[in-house]
Order: sequence, then structure tokens, then C-alpha cells
Amino acid sequence: MTATTLLQQPPLTVADRCDRCGAQAFIRAVFAAGDLVFCGHHGRELLLPLQREALYVDDATDLINATPSPSANSD
Repeated sequence: MTATTLLQQPPLTVADRCDRCGAQAFIRAVFAAGDLVFCGHHGRELLLPLQREALYVDDATDLINATPSPSANSD
């Protein structure tokens, strides 16, 4: 896998689910054999080992709550 291929990974969407718990994924770890995706909780828990072993780690946890759900603003 080349650096260009790593940079061409599609952004994570609401359809991407954590491989541990099924919550929305915000962290993707790219390995030669495939990708693993994790929610913010599990991704942060595993971030150091993932950074050591993966070819590339995409951390999009800054997007958590970037667009609040309607219920977050209800009175």
C-alpha cells in the first residue's frame, strides 16, 4: 500500500461502526491486511498500540458533536 493510497481513504461516515461495540466510528487504523475502525472511546483506549502497528491512523474524534443532534438542543 502506497502513501497515496493511504491518503485516499474515504472519510468515515455515520454508517461506519466501531469494530468493538458498534457505535459510530471516528478512528480508522489501516493495516496491510485491512482496516479496523473504532468509536472515540475504544479508539482512544487503543490509540498508542494502533499508532505503533498500523500503516496509518486517521483520528477524526474532533468531529464528535461537531453537528449536534436535534435532541441536544431541545428544551
